[in-house]
Amino acid sequence: MKTIHLHTFPKSPFYIKALEIFTLSRGIASYLIDDITIRDPHNYEDPTLYLTGDMVQQSIALGPEILKAEQQLFQEEKHKHIASVERLSKLLYANCKRLEKTHSNGKDFLPILRKELKKFRTLQNTWMLTL
Repeated sequence: MKTIHLHTFPKSPFYIKALEIFTLSRGIASYLIDDITIRDPHNYEDPTLYLTGDMVQQSIALGPEILKAEQQLFQEEKHKHIASVERLSKLLYANCKRLEKTHSNGKDFLPILRKELKKFRTLQNTWMLTL
């Protein structure tokens, strides 16, 4: 029996690192959300819940933007997607720093994500040079 692959995405180290960051940020966000909602006895909504959602949205948007930049033929279009990847990675890093100020046990995992984001940025510099 033949296996049909619906998607054949390039497996560049940069794209793989983006997928790792998404997986890590989603896991950390779910842990933070569970921890933040349990800690509040008065049922007040903690504003850091929105930061966790932003973190997941930004990390999930990295992969498609990388693929779009790699698939574009014209430099102008590539630069739009490269700028988007840069903006998303900066926002993601800033949200990690903000979330480290929360009163949650999950904030101990955020330095791991920031370390991976630093690796992502070094890969990003070489990736931009290759496009």
